[in-house]
This record gives sequence, C-alpha cells and structure tokens, in this order.
Amino acid sequence: MPELPEVETVRRGLQPVLEGATIGKVVIARPDLRLPFPPGFARKLAGRRIVAVARRAKYLLVHHDNGLVLIAHLGMTGSFRIEDDIVAASAFATERAKDAIHDHVRFHLTTAAGNAADVIYNDPRRFGFMALAEAADLGSHPMLSGLGTEPTGNAFDGSLLQTLFDGKKAPLKAALLDQRLVAGLGNIYVCEALHRSGLSPERPAGELAKRGKPARDRADRLAAAIRGVIDEAIAAGGSSLRDYVHTDGSLGYFQHRFSVYDREGAPCPRHGCGGAVERIVQSGRSTFFCRRCQR
Repeated sequence: MPELPEVETVRRGLQPVLEGATIGKVVIARPDLRLPFPPGFARKLAGRRIVAVARRAKYLLVHHDNGLVLIAHLGMTGSFRIEDDIVAASAFATERAKDAIHDHVRFHLTTAAGNAADVIYNDPRRFGFMALAEAADLGSHPMLSGLGTEPTGNAFDGSLLQTLFDGKKAPLKAALLDQRLVAGLGNIYVCEALHRSGLSPERPAGELAKRGKPARDRADRLAAAIRGVIDEAIAAGGSSLRDYVHTDGSLGYFQHRFSVYDREGAPCPRHGCGGAVERIVQSGRSTFFCRRCQR
C-alpha cells in the first residue's frame, strides 16, 4: 500500500494541474471502488473550481471553491494519471498504467492556464475509494477524526513520542503503525526508521516514555530517524515496489536505499555491525531488522 511519501509525491504531482482548474465533467465507469461512490458524486463536482490539493496521513484532500472536499485513498493499487498535451508522451510509462480497463474515474478539466487536461484514477484491485465532505466537517469525518500526529509536522519530536507511548505495552513496530498515534507511517518506513535509530521492533513502546536520559535519547533518535526517512523518501519520489507510480507513470526510487526492508539474509549495512537482516512476523506483517544492532 502506498505510504505517506508515496501519497505526498502523488499530491505534488497533481497539484500543478489541479489547483486553479475547473472540473467540466466527471465520468465514473462503475458504481463503486472499495466503497460505493457518494450519491451525486459526478454532479456535485462538475463545474467546481479546485482551490487546493492537500494530504492528511495517507489521504488526498482536494478542496473546491464551494467548501466541498474530495477525500481519496489509493488503497493497494490505486494511482492517478494526468493526460494533457505536455505529459501525454510519458503518461503511460509503466505497463500497468496502459491497462485502461482499470480506469474507473476520469476528471475532465480546464486548467488555470486555460488548457484541457484529464486526470484519471486507475485501480486494478479497487481497494481505493473516494468520498465527499464539507471542509468545515473534516475534523470530525469518520475517515480522518481518529488520525494521530503527522510525522512531518513541526510538533513531531522525541518528547511527543514519549507522550504518545506512555503506558503502551505494544511493541514499537505496532505502536508506530497505529494511525491513532502517528498518522501516515507504514510497514516500509517504520522498518527503515527503527533500523536507523538502532531500536528493536520488539521493544515495548512504553520503555521510550520512561524517565531519564536513556529513554529520552531513544525517543529523540527514533523521532529524528522517522523524519529523516520520510524526508528522503519524499525527495526520492517514494518507493516503487509492485504498484506505486507517479502521476506521469514514472517510478519512485527510494527502494534502492532500503537498509533492511525486504532484505532478509543480507548483511546489516551498519558499519561494524556484522549482523544480518532477519524477517519476523508481527501482527501478521513482515518486519525486517538486525537483531545484533537494534536493541
């Protein structure tokens, strides 16, 4: 599933075309994705001008001039594709993007510059979804109301992690994947951040909330590692494994920098460690780490 860096990369790819554009028509090829489209979905968006393209955790938020917000989630295999005179030549850079049978939503636009463009949502497995909400109600929307702190925000630091983890008996890996605590983190970047910080995914999260310098240092290292991994992944355009591509069909390349994720049996890349990357299963998900240097 695309994680925060991938969704942020998609947001940045859509922003130049969507912001300031007017939606002429919306065509949906089926009545549902993972969830049914809201009643009157196409009609409510037609004629609206897009004023901002934002992100909350793994959700894209497209704000319109009448206060209506399109909430979009990519699921496992969802992607947006832009077609206009500028990017048409590269819009189908991957084999998956060429399969128009999985084009489920097409937005016909007139951009802020007055050019015609189409934005197409493609989703082979249809695990993504789209919903509509009023901007004033976003904070209480069922999909957004329970989300925790953004790891890219100014408030995210070691002190905040100590507060979030206080009294938590769950392992660090599970606590970091809990969207009610930290919003947007997924399996890949949690594995990478834990390795950078030298912390075991099996360590109880509450241990980082203890009093004293050792616990504070661990929390500070973990917060810095999370921010660093996320920033680098966004700069690299995310990680393209099986399904994720940019809006122009190109691939992200952060997967080439993985230290532990999907590297079971490989030597630990930490200088002087001498250990090897292991794979364990936590809550039904693969965790990759080095038992020797992550404690």
